[in-house]
Amino acid sequence: MSNRTIHIIGVGDDGLDGVVSPARKLIDEAQLLVGAESTLAKIPKSKAERLVVGSNLDEAVDRIAKAGDKRIVVLASGDPLFFGVARYLCDKLGKDYFEVMPHVSSMQLAFARVKESWEEAYLTDLANRPLEQVLEKIRSATKVGLFTSEKYPPKAVAAALLEQRIDYFSAYVCENLGSPDERVTQGELSEIAAQDFAPLNVMVLVRRPDVPDRPREAIGQRLFGNPDEMFLQSKPKQGLLTPAEVRSIALAQLDLGPTSIVWDIGAGSGSVAVEAAQIASGGTVYAVEMDPQDHELILANAERFGVTNLVPILGSAPDAWKDLPDADAIFVGGSGREISRVVEMAYDRLRAGGRLVANVGSIESLSIVHETLTRVSADVAVWMINVARGNYQLERVRFEALNPTFVLAVVKPAPRATAKK
Repeated sequence: MSNRTIHIIGVGDDGLDGVVSPARKLIDEAQLLVGAESTLAKIPKSKAERLVVGSNLDEAVDRIAKAGDKRIVVLASGDPLFFGVARYLCDKLGKDYFEVMPHVSSMQLAFARVKESWEEAYLTDLANRPLEQVLEKIRSATKVGLFTSEKYPPKAVAAALLEQRIDYFSAYVCENLGSPDERVTQGELSEIAAQDFAPLNVMVLVRRPDVPDRPREAIGQRLFGNPDEMFLQSKPKQGLLTPAEVRSIALAQLDLGPTSIVWDIGAGSGSVAVEAAQIASGGTVYAVEMDPQDHELILANAERFGVTNLVPILGSAPDAWKDLPDADAIFVGGSGREISRVVEMAYDRLRAGGRLVANVGSIESLSIVHETLTRVSADVAVWMINVARGNYQLERVRFEALNPTFVLAVVKPAPRATAKK
C-alpha cells in the first residue's frame, strides 16, 4: 500500500445532497469508489472506477491494498464505524491508512424519529447474527435497535418474539429513513407480524414499564452457573442479578455439601439461592430479601427450577434471620456501608468451620468489608473478577465487558479449647 490516505465516507439515502462539501469534493475527485451496490447507486456516474462489494469484505481489502497511489474513497451507509465497513478495514489494513467521515446512522435517525434515547439500548445487525441468539439478548433488554435483513424482516422478528413469549415490547418500524418516502409505523408485535415493510428499515423495540422478564425454558438446566436469562429478574433493576460467572465462583467458595444449611442475604431474585439449593439438595437454603417484588421473584424462580428446599424470607437483617438455624455457609450481596454491618452480624451466626462469601461491586464496599473480615480472620481471600462475553459483529468476535466485581471469602475457625488448670 502507498502512504496516500484512504477516505471512508458515510452517505445517506439522499446521496450527495446530504454530504458535506469536503466529502463531496473527495468523492468527485476519486479514482476508485468502493462500496455496496445500493450505496454506489446513490452517487452519480463519474470517471472513477467502481468496485462493488457484498458481504465478503476481503475482496475490498485485497483491491485497496493493491491500488497503489490511486485516490480511493470507500462509501458506506450512515456511520461507517457503526456496524459498518470502517472497523473491518482498519483492523485489516491499519488505522493510519484511513480517514473516516461519518454520516448520521440510520439507527440514530430511527431512535430520533421515535423520540427514545439509545444510550443503553441493545443494538445489532440481523444480517450478521442468527435471530435465535438475538432473541435471548432481547428477552432481558429495555430497548432494542435492529438492522433487519432480507432473511429476518420485521414481521419475522415480531412473530419469533411472540412465539418465544417475549411479548412485552411496543414496536416501531422505520422505513427509508432520510428519503422522501420515509415512514414510521408504531404497533404491537402482533400488528407488526401481520405487515410487510420496505427492505431498508430499522426496527426499534421499547419495553413496557415494570414488566418482568419471561426467561427461556430451562432446557439443559445446570447444577450451577446457569445463564442469567434463565432467571426471572425485576424491572427496572435488571442487571443486578449475580452474573453466571461470578455466581459460579461464589458457590465454589461456599464449599456446599449435600445437607448444608445456607443463608443468602440480600438474595435479590434468588439466582445464588436457587443454585445453592440444587447443590445442597438435602439441606435448606434461606433466601432473605427485604424487597417484596424480589421476594415474589425468588418464589417464582424456585418453582421454575423445581427446588423445594429453598425458603424465601421477606425482611431485613438481623430480624429476618433471628429464628433461623445457624448456617454452614452464608452468601452476602449488596453495596454501601450497611453491608459491613450485615457481614459482621451474619458471621456471628456462622457455625465453626463454615464459610462466608461476600460479593460487592465497588472499591469502597470492598474496603469496608475487607476491613470487617480481617478483624475476625487473618486469612481473607479476595478476588477481583473481570469478565467479557463474546459478541459477534461483522462476522468477528468482539467482547462486551461486565462491570468488575469483588468476591471475599473467609472460613470461621473452630473455638480454641480452654486449657485445664
